[in-house]
Amino acid sequence: MQKVLGYMRKAIQEFDLIQDGDRIAVGVSGGKDSLVLLQGLILLKRFIGIDYTIVAITLDPRFNGIAGDYTSVAELCQRNGVEYHLIPTHIGEIVFDIRKESNPCSLCARMRRGALHDSAIEFGCNKVALGHHYNDAVETFVMNLFNEGRIGCFSPKSYLSRKQLTLIRPLVFASECEIKKACNRMNLSVVKSKCPADGHTNREKTKNFILDMEHQNHGFTDRLFGAMRRANIDGWGGVNYVPPKPKD
Repeated sequence: MQKVLGYMRKAIQEFDLIQDGDRIAVGVSGGKDSLVLLQGLILLKRFIGIDYTIVAITLDPRFNGIAGDYTSVAELCQRNGVEYHLIPTHIGEIVFDIRKESNPCSLCARMRRGALHDSAIEFGCNKVALGHHYNDAVETFVMNLFNEGRIGCFSPKSYLSRKQLTLIRPLVFASECEIKKACNRMNLSVVKSKCPADGHTNREKTKNFILDMEHQNHGFTDRLFGAMRRANIDGWGGVNYVPPKPKD
């Protein structure tokens, strides 16, 4: 977990993610990424020198009309004195049963984002922390390039003027592999996803493509991430970014 905490501290400093007085809504799905994000923010608060408050929020999509079991998340929050809210939704029913979406991930993501933002506002938060990591960033960059023909990615930090919320992603320097290790070492109880599309998404195909390219050409993932940083795509260069000097 120390390695992940180091990555989180670096992201917080390079992208100016957290300030004194912030009330941060942490979206906790129960998966490894969101659990490590929550645990990391809890631990960092003890020594990073920034005074902030954590509010954990779980949106239960109720896939197949069945409520999820988030007891382990509630217990984690209780042990650490973190305010926790479990919010039942009809997202699963709308996406799969009513709309019968052929591309369910897009609509599901939009609905979850909207519900999380509204909940963050309801509970008095000014920031929302999401568990996207290093591999998510590279995958999103590749998906945008090959599927939409554009160069772009989500940002480490972005401001939603209509909601007056700032989205932050403190795990963006941490790899999925390191997050898995941290989750296991901290004995965090992962809530298994019951999404009918789990493992059959476009992101999963992109993940496999990048993995294959990495096997063929070691360092492929790092070079893509480095290109995003050097070009300062969507703020990835950090708050102190200086454009590289053109070559003669």
